Amino acid sequence: MNLADNFVTTAAAQPDHVAIKFDDLELTYAALDVASSMAAGWLADLGVGPGDRVGIMLPNIPQFPVLYYGILRAGAVVVPMNPLFKAREVEFYLSDSGAKAIFAWDGVAAEAQPGADAAGVPCVLVGADFTAELGQHAPAPAVVDRAPDDTAVILYTSGTTGKPKGAELTHSNLLSNVAVAVDLFDGSPDDVIFGGLPLFHSFGQMCGLNAAMTCGATLTLIPRFDPTKALEVLQRDKVTIMQGVPTMYVALVQHPEHNAYDTSTLRVSVSGGASLPVEILRGFESEFDAILLEGYGLSETSPIASFNHADRERKAGSIGTPIRDVEMKLIDSEWNDVPAGEIGEIAIKGPNVMKGYWQRPDATAEAIRDDWFRTGDLAKVDEDGYFFIVDRAKDMIIRGGYNVYPREVEEVLYEHPAVAEAAVVGVPDPEYGEEIGAAITLKPGATATSEEIAEFVKERIAAYKYPRIVWFLDEGLPKGPTGKILKREIAPPA
Repeated sequence: MNLADNFVTTAAAQPDHVAIKFDDLELTYAALDVASSMAAGWLADLGVGPGDRVGIMLPNIPQFPVLYYGILRAGAVVVPMNPLFKAREVEFYLSDSGAKAIFAWDGVAAEAQPGADAAGVPCVLVGADFTAELGQHAPAPAVVDRAPDDTAVILYTSGTTGKPKGAELTHSNLLSNVAVAVDLFDGSPDDVIFGGLPLFHSFGQMCGLNAAMTCGATLTLIPRFDPTKALEVLQRDKVTIMQGVPTMYVALVQHPEHNAYDTSTLRVSVSGGASLPVEILRGFESEFDAILLEGYGLSETSPIASFNHADRERKAGSIGTPIRDVEMKLIDSEWNDVPAGEIGEIAIKGPNVMKGYWQRPDATAEAIRDDWFRTGDLAKVDEDGYFFIVDRAKDMIIRGGYNVYPREVEEVLYEHPAVAEAAVVGVPDPEYGEEIGAAITLKPGATATSEEIAEFVKERIAAYKYPRIVWFLDEGLPKGPTGKILKREIAPPA
């Protein structure tokens, strides 16, 4: 068993079909097959063997899948890294994973090289001469067979509480989840999948790259999401499957010229990575005439855990029902099941749940009990088994003894006609412990005052929930590499 087998099988079946598109560059399945085999040979020349960890620090460029499948073919473990990392972060990832080598885009050499040097790891820079360097290595003769429970990828969590932890995802984890992804999207060789999600992230890597290579689709890559560029690619490449995080859909809906682009080939869009505001879902489906399905998952669950299936009832605001072979339930802080109708923390059990955190048995034991993984996400479940995210457990605000879930307040804020983006956070308060704060980005040309925003929300939800502190960010809300809003970096002006 090897995750790379999916791609190799597809390449044998349709060698001349385009696998990867990058503007004018097209890479067929046959070309990607040969290149990734040479990459596996390159790794062998570097002394990398089965089970060894290898870092890749690249944006969404064709070299990423070449090296990704090369590492897997060699039986080694992929350690994807954000190309925006600084040297100290590079050093941590390489040292913590015990990596044997790192392949880094030459555009980030100023940080990658010193980070690798500090970790004592050889750094191979990937640039314009990559193809020539690749050709110097004999192709690996075969895909190295791995056991189902062998680790294929180590995905480091965002590290919102302390240093990042590496989620060990096995070949079995990923093969099971990719098969489900292909079924959910009804993927086929006729599809063109939008590749604007970072491939170093679980969503883009599994639902984009691995799903495309499994079903024989074409993945069209964009190194960095920009709404105008995205619309150009949707039109130019006749994209059929769009994958993104909520902020991407916000940007597309609010793009002043989105109607000028022909996006009629789009048949299904998928949102994940963060809660999708209902107003954005409705707006996107109305403006683009394409179904938008919200899913849910984490790096630790490979990543898909639940989904709104296209052939079943969809409930606005819901993350849907558990995917095939996966169970979900709500628990309290002591792992006890939560009574029906009450809010609890989502726990997940199934073939998608990670092996554990790399060399962190304490963290693994804290997160997994009797094969159930606790997510840190608070939710409710209705009588039909549909889950509704309330918020992250750590994001919940306690104001004067009352629990306030930011997502509920944000849903109302997105209904305001002037609001482009909103994030609700707790602000320390001597009287109430925490006060409700709202950071707002306005739509181009729109105006509003803090008082108007607060009053708008006050009229629509209980008095203890509306934001007393409202401020505006002209430069936009801080976002991570996938476009997810980073609440930990949001603070009211002094």
